[in-house]
Amino acid sequence: MEEIADGVNSMNIGDSQKRNRIQVSNTKKPLFFYVNLAKRYMQQFNEVELSALGMAISTVVTVAEILKNNGLAVEKKIATSTVDIRDDSRPRPVQKAKIEIVLGKSENFDELMAAAEEERAAEES
Repeated sequence: MEEIADGVNSMNIGDSQKRNRIQVSNTKKPLFFYVNLAKRYMQQFNEVELSALGMAISTVVTVAEILKNNGLAVEKKIATSTVDIRDDSRPRPVQKAKIEIVLGKSENFDELMAAAEEERAAEES
């Protein structure tokens, strides 16, 4: 029984690396969907990893800059690479640019989020 608990606990640790990742597309959701989702992920996991391919890279950079400029996030890591994308209509894979940006909570993240929540509550009443 103890082995199962250990297995579940180690699985959760490994999964948390994936659960705080947001793969951004520039066609599916509006910009502030990603900004708000990143805020929620930082509340839950203390950091968020934003990643994108090709044309969506500018969206990831914009989301990261909004969070940094509002004092909510600090940059922890930026990685760029190219990945091979397979397309049935072409004989060879196409190379696409990829970016990964890891953001962590700023020192006053919790205070800023609490203040924003108070403002929202005041507007509703």
